[in-house]
Order: sequence, then C-alpha cells, then structure tokens
Amino acid sequence: MSAPFSSLPYGETLDAFHRGAFYLVQPSAKGHRSGIDAMILASAVPTDFKGKVADLGAGAGAAGLAVAARCANTDVTLIEHSPEMLLYAEKSCALSENAHMHGRLSCLQADVTMTGPTRHEAGLADNQFDYVIMNPPFNQSHDRATPDDLKAQAHVMHEGMFESWIRTASGILRPRGHIAIIARPANLNEILSAMERRFGGIAILPLYARPDEPAIRVVITGIKGSRAPVFLAPPLILHKSSGHEFTPRAESLINGCDNL
Repeated sequence: MSAPFSSLPYGETLDAFHRGAFYLVQPSAKGHRSGIDAMILASAVPTDFKGKVADLGAGAGAAGLAVAARCANTDVTLIEHSPEMLLYAEKSCALSENAHMHGRLSCLQADVTMTGPTRHEAGLADNQFDYVIMNPPFNQSHDRATPDDLKAQAHVMHEGMFESWIRTASGILRPRGHIAIIARPANLNEILSAMERRFGGIAILPLYARPDEPAIRVVITGIKGSRAPVFLAPPLILHKSSGHEFTPRAESLINGCDNL
C-alpha cells in the first residue's frame, strides 16, 4: 500500500520503469510525462557511481529515480521549481513500491536559476553534490503552443536558460564533479558556451532515431574544473531502419540494464 497523499489538481497514473525496478506517479493528462529522454539521461551515471546526485528540474522525478534504482550507492535529490510537479515527485519517493530506495531520496523545491545567497538559502549550497543531471526545457516558445501551463513550464526554455542552469550546476558540484545534460542538437552551441571555463573532458553523444536520419538529441557530459578537450562519443541509435523496435543497445539503456 502506497503512502496516502491529499488529492492533486490533476489526474495521475502510477507507471513502472526499468521493468518494475521503480515506479513513478505522474500527471495523466496535463503537465509533462516522462519517457525515453529521462531514461537515457539517467544512464549517463555509471552503475558503480558513489555519491550525491542532483536532478535539476526533476519534474516528477523519473531521471533521478532511475539513477537511484540502478546505482545503489547514490543519494539522489530531486530539485523542482513547480509545486505541482514536486508533489508528484514526493509521492513517487514515498511509494511502497520504491521502498528499496527509501532513505536515499529527497525532494527540494527551488528555482535553479537563482544565484548567490538566494540560491544558498533555498538549499542549493556550493560544493555539495558529486553528479548533476538535467533534462531542461529545450523548446523555443514558438515551437509548440500549448494551453497547458504546467506542460509549458517543462518544455519551453527562456532566454539564457542553459547559462543559468549550468552556472547553478557548477556551483553546487564539488571539484571534479560530473554533469550530464540531454538536449536538442540545436542547443549545442549555447550549452558548450555555458560549460566553457567551468567543465572539461566534455563528451558529446548524438542520439539518432534511425541510422539514416539526423540526430534528434545530444547527451553532453563533463567534469567540473577539468582541462581535458571536447570529444565526440560513439552515437546511440534508438530504432532499427524500419518499425518501432528499439536496438538492443537502446533497449538495454532504457530498461536500466546498462549505462552510457
């Protein structure tokens, strides 16, 4: 029996991820529903990683919970600005189905764009995490018009967003801490510019829906304070040339059986 919570303003579903390794409470109609992007992002954290992980803009917490489910020696903090979405994350963390992760999960309501003392007072102190993951909004305001304000918050970027999110990530990471970001290829220049002088050893991994199509996503990883050069990692192809069947590599990552 899951822990009781007061009713929410939106309908909700209970969804299994990683073949039942963890469960997620998320909105059924309005707001952002998590999927492949969150699972691919989570797979950037090595299975044997030990330390404190922050999921910035966590939404209902899919990526952070995926890390905690696969990486037994991590403590994960789900950081979300929206009170509505944070409620879903809190419900997910309290589920009896996720009991094997209890004690390693926490939730924090905070605006990741805050700076200086304001950010510290919100609970995002300097040098406290070992790994930061983020799946920030990466649609332009004109990309997808939606009457759903909650979904728009999760999908639509504001000017200078990557700079502010990556600045916060750098601030809350310990020296030599790691970062992983999933975004559109069109955002790559802005992301690399924001990472400059903060992160090195940057790996860019393109994701292709199919072998003969342009990349649809990039996963960018880096190390705080490193001076190692940027490099291109081998690509990940999600589907075979025809149909919707996942490639063996993609299926393994999405189901939490491996890491990037």
